[in-house]
Amino acid sequence: MGRFFYEFGSFYYIYTKPLQMKTLLKVLLTAVAVMILAYVLPGVGVDSYVSALIVAVVLGLLRAIVKPILVVLTLPVTIVTLGLFLLVINAIVVLIADYFISGFSVDGILWALIFSLLLSFLQSILYSMLDKEK
Repeated sequence: MGRFFYEFGSFYYIYTKPLQMKTLLKVLLTAVAVMILAYVLPGVGVDSYVSALIVAVVLGLLRAIVKPILVVLTLPVTIVTLGLFLLVINAIVVLIADYFISGFSVDGILWALIFSLLLSFLQSILYSMLDKEK
């Protein structure tokens, strides 16, 4: 409904402003989830709201770029563990974000694993509320 085509020269473009707005809202909701988890979990810390927003963007980029590479490289281990090794990959992605962002700290792989599990759970709840607003 928010998409429509328009012609520019001989090319057709898709207008996707609602899709861009939804992506921005998802990043903001992820930042809120990061702040909540940093408050609840003693092994995770975020310095400010800006740091949480940066964490949300960096986690999104790492999940889009680094995680598929790690999944392919560890495919035999993932098959043997029936997919449970994907939880470890998510924890590694969180630790990579911890390495790159100075205002974000995780105290070890166990806290990264707990953080990634709870972040996925909170994101599913928050994103479902976003979809119900239609």
